Amino acid sequence: MHATTRTVDVSKYLLLTVGALTMLTPLIWMVLASFKTLPEILAFPPTLLPEQVNLDNYHAVFETADFVRYFFNSVVIAAISVVSVLLTSSMAGYAFAKFSFPGRDALFVVVLATLMIPFQVRVIPLYVLASDLSLLNTYAGMVLPTLVDAFGIFLMRQYMMSIPSELIESARVDGAGELRIFVSIVLPLAKPALSALTIFTLVMSWESFLWPLLVASTPDMYTLPLGLAQFAGRFLNRTDLQMAAATMTVVPLLIVFLLMQKRFIEGMATTGMK
Repeated sequence: MHATTRTVDVSKYLLLTVGALTMLTPLIWMVLASFKTLPEILAFPPTLLPEQVNLDNYHAVFETADFVRYFFNSVVIAAISVVSVLLTSSMAGYAFAKFSFPGRDALFVVVLATLMIPFQVRVIPLYVLASDLSLLNTYAGMVLPTLVDAFGIFLMRQYMMSIPSELIESARVDGAGELRIFVSIVLPLAKPALSALTIFTLVMSWESFLWPLLVASTPDMYTLPLGLAQFAGRFLNRTDLQMAAATMTVVPLLIVFLLMQKRFIEGMATTGMK
């Protein structure tokens, strides 16, 4: 019986390993190709490891495009979006999970219903709003669609429902105000969900292309996806430079995920999502 169980476990791990390697193969090839010369990338049969680590691709990318500015813009926009979404989602999620008020359930259904509306449907009204408020080609305009996130509200509400209401009531009996309860009790207990939401929001903001393309009218406001698209168009036949530029765009997200993966997994598990 034990031998059969172990065989099944080994088979599962092998299957998961094969699946993980399959998913990671394009990423691994991209990173390794960024250190190769163009003839080595185009060689047949292809090779995985570079014959010699070559940093000239990265030097050429920085010399031919303002990726430092693109990176700065992406960081600013992502930081504003993450802070805003964490604040609004945690407050709204706490209200929906722990407060009773008329129309609460109906309002929550309305919030969830907005998840059914594609961004492409909302982009024209958002653009008109940004234009009327003179927010085009500004950081405020770039972050306008990502200040509040319905999915974040849903995620935080689901997690905060698992926080014991008795703990909150005890704090109220001891004389703690609602703000202190929220900051000192609810938020520390919701760290796993906040970490998961941070990664989701960061990825969404970092990879956003359509909205920045519409709002940014000058190269100094370009984000990394816009800069990468422009760079790829200029160097269509330079696969080595494209791989270096793409690697610089992806690596920051990988670093953030590796730093927060424990809380991310914990947050996803405890919210009941699969």
